[in-house]
Parts: sequence; structure tokens; C-alpha cells
Amino acid sequence: MRNIMRIRIEHGTVIAHRGGGAVVLQDHSVLIDDGMIVGVFPSGGAEAPGTDRDVDDVIDASRHLVVPGLINTHHHLYQSLTRGLKCVQDVGLFAWLTALYQRWRTIDYEAVKAAAQISIAELLLSGCTTTSDHFYLFPQGSDVRIEAVIEAAASLGIRIHACRGSMSVGESRGGLPPDSCVQEESVILKDCRDALEQFHNAGVGSMVRIDLAPCSPFSVSVELLRDTLLLAREHGALSHTHVAETLDEERYCLDEFGVRPVEWLDKIGWLAPDVYLAHCVHLNDAEIARLAATETGVAHCPCSNMRLGSGIAPVRRLLEAGAKVGLALDGSSSNDGGHLLGEARQAMLLQRVLGGADAMTVEQAFQMATLGGAAVLNRPELGNIEAGCAADIAMFRRDDVALAGAVEQDPLGAMILCHVGRADRVIAHGQTVVKDGEIVGVDMPSLIERFNGIVRNSE
Repeated sequence: MRNIMRIRIEHGTVIAHRGGGAVVLQDHSVLIDDGMIVGVFPSGGAEAPGTDRDVDDVIDASRHLVVPGLINTHHHLYQSLTRGLKCVQDVGLFAWLTALYQRWRTIDYEAVKAAAQISIAELLLSGCTTTSDHFYLFPQGSDVRIEAVIEAAASLGIRIHACRGSMSVGESRGGLPPDSCVQEESVILKDCRDALEQFHNAGVGSMVRIDLAPCSPFSVSVELLRDTLLLAREHGALSHTHVAETLDEERYCLDEFGVRPVEWLDKIGWLAPDVYLAHCVHLNDAEIARLAATETGVAHCPCSNMRLGSGIAPVRRLLEAGAKVGLALDGSSSNDGGHLLGEARQAMLLQRVLGGADAMTVEQAFQMATLGGAAVLNRPELGNIEAGCAADIAMFRRDDVALAGAVEQDPLGAMILCHVGRADRVIAHGQTVVKDGEIVGVDMPSLIERFNGIVRNSE
């Protein structure tokens, strides 16, 4: 049986972006053809040209809020293997990493793929249709490859920026990771090139892109950073790394390089429109201005930053400066959850703790989870519901008890202020990947049971 190619979503409360702001379109329909949105129009009015053609499926959305598929700009999908681990529940980043490297050094292909599937399923159920995944751990002697993550994404239908990460500076050279978890730089660069040539698709609406992602200032060399950036640009790919996450990292950079983390990246050419950075918690005014001026993307990870006690990123100041800021969950071992709407709510509340009740609006939080993420990943076809955008759509039940009352006041406010549960239906590039609140085409109980067995056996 052929895949459904042409879909009409009818009578939905559509929340989208128009003219630089969010709008609520009551009783609207969305027409999808071959993975792209070709029309958005009032359900009861005259249809847009061409919409009278036969469709493969009509979805009644009269009881739904219909929003753009959410975008997660930074994750470590494999880390669901160690989420909730007791020995790292109450420590900061460096102690957290030092302990977890010892667990991660034994990972294999099967464990990484299963962990990625678990994390992706959780993302999809929260309405997330696009994720970046920073996979940087290739222990010596392991069979792990970036293909494990790519295969996991394909099996569930999520759109992915698979970041081929890297670590080359181990403990013996002054880095943080053990030597058994780092690779030779020649090996890293060859594998990065192979991944780009085999999997990277720069086309509009592509489901797989490869980004290159040296891990952090305390695990890679300047030479690897420069060579990786050049390689990414040869293939029209993005570059990604962690920076300015903690004060420990800041002290490391001052001791090793004589400058703060963002200035260090700037000196080696790593601030640019084709670069995006995770965290950016500890920034001064000059660094904020520089990130905005260079159009460097920022992946904001509020819950992870709180969980590890890293600090509060100056998101309001970044937005006021005109920087590109998207929302991110970060790894499943430092966030321990994968609900992107919950992350948007937390981002808004955290900025209000820092700067008052007007520090971040409901609309700004929604924008970070949609158009902001699209800007960070250089994907203008994502993050909105309008003709010409990829057909990435999340549908939430209006009659969910968590939204009762609020949905009649303001549907957008209900989505951000309330504790929204699972999406009822999720469409990624025109394909239904969640239906009736369940992942399509995957035996989730069996996957969860198998994954829990992997975790038990790794202890």
C-alpha cells in the first residue's frame, strides 16, 4: 500500500506565525501534498486554488490545537542509557562527565541505537518533529558509528541533524575525557567526510543532514576545530559545539588559552552563520553582541542548565541583541525528560526568575521552540504552518483536562502556560508518526523492555 501523499487537516485551531508574530487561526484547514504544506485556509470559506483535488486522507481536527512541529536544537540521544543514574544526580558538569565517561566507555552499536529510539519516541510524543543530536562518543574498540543514530531516526520518522561529534584530547593531554574515549584526529576527519558523503542531504525538506560537532573546549584541539569547520563548509553543512556552559569551563579556557570560551572560538573562526553553539550560559555584553553580529546560533538548554547547576543563560539579552536562539533539551542524562513544550514553558519561567514577569512572553517561548529552532539550524522551511513549509505538524487535544479553561481564554497561552501532555497526532514531512497518542509502526512495549534490559546489563 502506498504512503499517504495528500492530506487535508480540517476544522483545526491552527497556531502559526504571520508577519513576525504568532496568530491563532480558528476553524482552519491545512492541505499537505508530497511532504509539504500547499495551503492554509478557513474551513468554512472558499478553498485555496487547487484544493478541490482528491486527497488520500482527511483528518478531523475540530477538537485539536494544530501547531508547527517543534524543533530541538541540541540533544544527546544515547544518554537515555544513563538518565536518572543515582551517582550523578547531585553534581555539576565536570564531576557528572567524569563519572559518566566510565559508564559510556562500554557502549556499543545496539545500545546507542536503542537509546536513540527511546529518546526520539519521547520527543515525537511531545510534538517535536526535528531534532539535532550531538553524538561524540566513539570509545576505542567499540563498534559504535553515527549510523546507529541515523537508523534510529529513520525507524521512527523524525527529521534529524545527526552531528558527527568528536573528542581528541584525553586526560594524558590535559583534557577531561579518559584516553579510551578519544580518537585520533585523522580518524575523526575521515569518518566525518564519509558521513557527509553518504548521508548529508542539503535539499529543502531533507530528513537527514549531517552536522560536524567537535565536543568542547576541554576535549578537542584547535587544529581539529579548524579542520572540521573547513570540512563542513566544503559540504554545505553546519558546525556545532558546546561553549560557555559552566564557570569550570570558563576557568579551563582562561588557564589553557588565556581567553574566555566564546572569545576563544571567535579567534579561530568559529562564530559564523553556519555555526550553532549549545548552552552559552556565561556571556558578557561583548560576547552577546558578537554572537548576534556573526549570526551564530544559540541552542538554549534551560532544564539541563538548572539540573547541573550551571546557571541561567541570558536569553532575553541575546534576543534583544538580535541573536538566533532556539530551544534544546540537551542529553537525556542531564535533563532526564524529553518534552519540548515543557522545555519552552521552563525557558519562559526561568527568564522571569532572572528578569521579572515581562522578561519572556508566551509568544517568545513558542517562537523559540519553532521559528527560533529553524533559524538556528538554517532551515527556513521548518517551524511554521504556511504554504511552502515542510508538513511538520503536531496536534494536541483541546479537551485535554490539562488545557481545560485555558484553551477558551487563549489557545497559545494554554500551550505554553499549562502542563500539556502527549500530542494526539504528529506528522513529519507528511507522514503520520504519532496517532492517538502512540508511536506508529513501533512496538513500544517491546522496545522499552529490551532497552531496560540493556540498561540493567550495563550496570
